Amino acid sequence: MSVKVRIPTILRTYTGGQAEVPAEGATLSQVIESLERNHPGIAARVLDDQGKLRRFVNVYVNDDDVRFEGGLETATPDGAGISIIPAVAGGC
Repeated sequence: MSVKVRIPTILRTYTGGQAEVPAEGATLSQVIESLERNHPGIAARVLDDQGKLRRFVNVYVNDDDVRFEGGLETATPDGAGISIIPAVAGGC
């Protein structure tokens, strides 16, 4: 399945500055593997040492938060939009 992955500014150094890149895979796990093949180093910023999604990284397939779907096994249908969104903290 071919999908489009929206890359946050902080990870664009891995994609040559591109805000959106294509990837392949029927599940989110496969899409992340595809991203890593084409943009080495990016998976380590999305996955922890155990291969799970990092705590402060939110991932959406279309508009669905994968933490409430199938996690890394969430289906990524052909043409899906995937968003990687790092958590933002701060305030006064």
